[in-house]
Amino acid sequence: MSKITHVVEHDVYTTTEETTPEEDNATRQKRKRLFGGLLTAVAVVGVGWFTYDALIASQHVATDNAYVGANVAQITPLVGGPVAEVLVEDTQAVKRGDVLVRLDDTDARLALAQAEAALANTERRVRGIVATDGELAAQVSARAADRTQAAARMAAARADIDKARIDLQRREALAASGSVSGDELTTARNALSTATANLRAAEAAQSLATANAAAATSSRKANSVLIENTTTDTHPEVLAARAARDQARVNLERMVLRAPVDGVISRRQVQVGQRVQPGAMLMVVVPVHQAYVDANFKEVQLAKVKPGQPVTLTSDLYGNNVTYTGKVMGFSGGTGAAFSVVPAQNATGNWIKVVQRLPVRIALDPKQLAEHPLRVGLSMNVDIDVSN
Repeated sequence: MSKITHVVEHDVYTTTEETTPEEDNATRQKRKRLFGGLLTAVAVVGVGWFTYDALIASQHVATDNAYVGANVAQITPLVGGPVAEVLVEDTQAVKRGDVLVRLDDTDARLALAQAEAALANTERRVRGIVATDGELAAQVSARAADRTQAAARMAAARADIDKARIDLQRREALAASGSVSGDELTTARNALSTATANLRAAEAAQSLATANAAAATSSRKANSVLIENTTTDTHPEVLAARAARDQARVNLERMVLRAPVDGVISRRQVQVGQRVQPGAMLMVVVPVHQAYVDANFKEVQLAKVKPGQPVTLTSDLYGNNVTYTGKVMGFSGGTGAAFSVVPAQNATGNWIKVVQRLPVRIALDPKQLAEHPLRVGLSMNVDIDVSN
């Protein structure tokens, strides 16, 4: 039997209702069934969650902190000059090799003409040096002949002086007996003096011929050094002039700026008539068909992530209707906090641990990118299958 107490406007009264043992037993059985069902439901949910975590959730890591990136190509001139023509606009798609900007090439053409003239002049000068070498070789031969001739004259002069000396000695010996007149003796003495003078002249001529031969030999050696082991085409002066000509030609070609990759024009900052300097950024070409994704995972998610693992991605641009597939390429060398402009000073006393994020580079399928193009900076949802 149970009692029921009622409270109405501060007045308390008690009523007593009679229940049978069968009704009490039925109530207790109902409560047991309700608690049993609740416990069963909790157990099923727990087992289901454990099964999902063990078989599915633990085999995947996901994040929505991911963004599209690309190796953007900056268009910068390698030579300075005024802008003559700009052929592209922002958002315009271009192919590799398309002309983007033309600079005024008047100065470059004049510089090329001067370099070509300097090259031609240098080639002529080198050919002149080669021809001079042949002439100097002939002069060396002539000086050698002169030296031989001077030596012969020297020998003849010595023979003449020996003969004149003998003739004088004979006449001096006969002069004492009166067999030789004074005029003959005087003539013999004059002949000896003449022969002596001729010998000295021959010696001087031989010395001159020797000096001329040495000078000719030295001149040829000096000239030969300029063309030693070279031809007109391989001479250093010709090579230098040709390099200057080639540089002028390259500078002329660089007056036309072309797209280095396929992509989309962005951040155009150049106008016709503007004088640009080497290295100034004129625009960028974004290779949208070579885009990748940088996914910033928490450090606690990366224990099982490896390069080459498959990745499933969706973009906020297309929603869940478009799914991209990719693979993990690798990891950044440091966290975002480590490469920030003002790195965290964790050595201070006021320190609160913050879970760090590490960028993971993900390559996308080029075919899927062609079908559904992405743009740099768009948000992506990334799911990596770490079961492999």
